[in-house]
Amino acid sequence: MAREKFQTLTEPMFYILLCLRRECCGADIAAQVRDLTQGRVSMGPGTLYNLLDSFLQAGMIRETRVEGRKRSYLITDRGREALEAEVCRLRTLLADYGRCPGGREEERS
Repeated sequence: MAREKFQTLTEPMFYILLCLRRECCGADIAAQVRDLTQGRVSMGPGTLYNLLDSFLQAGMIRETRVEGRKRSYLITDRGREALEAEVCRLRTLLADYGRCPGGREEERS
């Protein structure tokens, strides 16, 4: 069975949608992701703009402004739903981790 596109989000996808809860352009997104993750996640322009294009085509973000080559974007309801679904998925993973026996505490005993 083929996996539905955007069923789970990669880190770059997650952070792009997270940043677009407020209107911003690609350069602003890249800077915010770098700052939010303290440099752990960085995106090259190819990755960033390919993902923005995919999100636009999927209706997850919308273009809000064009000033020359600078384009600004904002998350849509569909994108917000995908972001929230990913947050729920990650919370479930963390809860499973906490319930799973054999963690580091047991290794020390």
